[in-house]
Amino acid sequence: RPVHAAAERNPFVKSLADSGELYEPLAWTPAEAHAFLLAIPDCEAAGVAVRVPDWWKGRRPARVQASAQVGAREPAGLGMEAVLSFDAALCLDGAELSPAERRAVLEGARGLRLIRGEWVEVDPERLREALDHFESVAAVAGEDGLSFAEGMRLLAGAALAGDKEGDTDGASAEGGPVAEWAGVEAGPWLAELLAELRKPDGAACDPGSALHGTLRPYQRDGVAWLRLLARLGLGGCLADDMGLGKTIQVIALMLLFQRDGERGPHLFVVPASLLGNWQAELARFAPSLRFAVAHRSELARDELAKLGQPNGLRGVDLVLTTYGTLARLAWLRAKRWGLVVIDEAQAIKNPGSAQSRAVKTLRSRMRFALTGTPVENRPGEVWSLFDFLCPGLLGSAREFTAFTRRLTAEDGPGYGPLRRLLQPYILRRMKTDPAIAPDLPSKTQLTVHCSLGPVQVALYEEAVRDLAGALGERTGIERRGLVLASILRLKQICNHPSQWTGDGRYDPSESGKFARLAELCETIVARQEKLLVFTQFRQLTRPLADYLTELFGRPGLVLHGGTPVKRRTKIVAEFQSDTGPPFFVLSLKAGGTGLNLTAANHVIHFDRWWNPAVEDQATDRAFRIGQRRNVLVHAFSCRGTIEDKIDVMLASKRELARELLGGGPERALTELDTDELLELVALDVRRASS
Repeated sequence: RPVHAAAERNPFVKSLADSGELYEPLAWTPAEAHAFLLAIPDCEAAGVAVRVPDWWKGRRPARVQASAQVGAREPAGLGMEAVLSFDAALCLDGAELSPAERRAVLEGARGLRLIRGEWVEVDPERLREALDHFESVAAVAGEDGLSFAEGMRLLAGAALAGDKEGDTDGASAEGGPVAEWAGVEAGPWLAELLAELRKPDGAACDPGSALHGTLRPYQRDGVAWLRLLARLGLGGCLADDMGLGKTIQVIALMLLFQRDGERGPHLFVVPASLLGNWQAELARFAPSLRFAVAHRSELARDELAKLGQPNGLRGVDLVLTTYGTLARLAWLRAKRWGLVVIDEAQAIKNPGSAQSRAVKTLRSRMRFALTGTPVENRPGEVWSLFDFLCPGLLGSAREFTAFTRRLTAEDGPGYGPLRRLLQPYILRRMKTDPAIAPDLPSKTQLTVHCSLGPVQVALYEEAVRDLAGALGERTGIERRGLVLASILRLKQICNHPSQWTGDGRYDPSESGKFARLAELCETIVARQEKLLVFTQFRQLTRPLADYLTELFGRPGLVLHGGTPVKRRTKIVAEFQSDTGPPFFVLSLKAGGTGLNLTAANHVIHFDRWWNPAVEDQATDRAFRIGQRRNVLVHAFSCRGTIEDKIDVMLASKRELARELLGGGPERALTELDTDELLELVALDVRRASS
């Protein structure tokens, strides 16, 4: 019965069964043997057991293939327009056939042929088609050159309609009638380069004592990857997961540039809300780097104009600016930079936006993008990012759209070719990656520097003036009460003007902390993770929850001193469930101890309690036994304010902090003399507004 079923499936088996030859030993020609070997899947599907030669096992016989090799030699130029070598030949197991073997294969019949003592499969018609295709590409490449971008697309099987590769339905790496008889491989030089990009070795990429910090092994590898791309004149996207230290990797690269005499200056374009973060990180990790800040919060209009003069940046290693400033200052776009780095690169995902157009007019030898959000959204956003990083790699917007439609068509290969094409230019490490996680702390603590809005600045300055005017009239307990009330007032203003004025508006645009909250939540929402937000102010819990509901698109939970004890147990269980709410806002005193909230792996301290132990207790609601993910702790601090100064004091003067906070922070602060106190609360307007 199985033999009859196989005969019904396959004409060759049917002829053997009808003639009776199937049941006796046969001496076959190579063509007949090949026909039977091709019939094996039908036989096995019908239940017939078939024993085959070792060289056919796994249905992966040796084949003569039309093989194209891209990038055998190092090109003379750099970047996407570098000219790569292109060669095509008939090969067996990677070795080129001799002219005689080539003629025998192309002039013979389809089937099996004994070549170099090995039975191999050949199809002269398909091989001729593939060879003709590759040789036409080689002919064009010989005249005009095969650009790096075209070579990489051909290698990935991602040729665009306008490429020299021509008709992608022919010998491309994906599909087509001759695809299984054709192959494209990287030549020795390009293969070595791609291997280094896929597995960078950071052993020689530590800037040493110039970096006031320690790079983890994966961070050294990231620096090596960036450095290699920079040497080749290629762009890249460092897309490490949030909290893995993209900033310090780029700063380390800058120190290597400084050590190696790499020509600058370099330009960093960042969101306005991150300008303070970058300044703080540069000062902390790389004090030897000389940087200028091209932003009106730091420089007056005439001073900004001076930076754009021919010698305005003499002695400057890098310039920090914002997307908005870049669009306004023509000299930033006109200058030739060494390296351009854009942070929060999703800012240019819309190719038609003003800031995308401004960024893409920048002139530089090297280009990098930083983002914690993977480039896995709409294809058009991918194109916009790489139109900046590697112009030409994905062709024009119209060509790319047509290409992605072919990929996602019913009979298309999917996004595999696009992933292969982009893979060398994206470095993405995840906190959950086994190769990364063992090297990471279970808890990563980050200070998030926030700016003050104009209303906050005005209210803060008014509060400081009121305190200065009243201090001379108060003594003893009245003075201590005044100081505590003033500190409380300043902290409320840092959170949101409405918390101090009591107008109930809570307009997000009026608070730098609300703006930073929205930016952090964009990534948390995209990753479908959960968040805890702690504040010492009960009256702020509801406004925060209302705003987070807008950001997450669904409501969360609130817990404060007024929450009934019975309800607390219920809402904790609700949050811990897999389908529970995405965020939980808690007052520090009510929610800072005794709760198990391991469903969250992000913790935000919206305002500072000054005592690290109190904040750590709250953080431990998520960072405790049962937590399976790395916990990211974000402590908000307004630059140029009392929050900023206490944060710096805690970080840089641990002994003083222990002494100051040993008997309670508020009591210690009230004992400062007038000059010390006013210095502590004084507003640095430029830093606070940046």
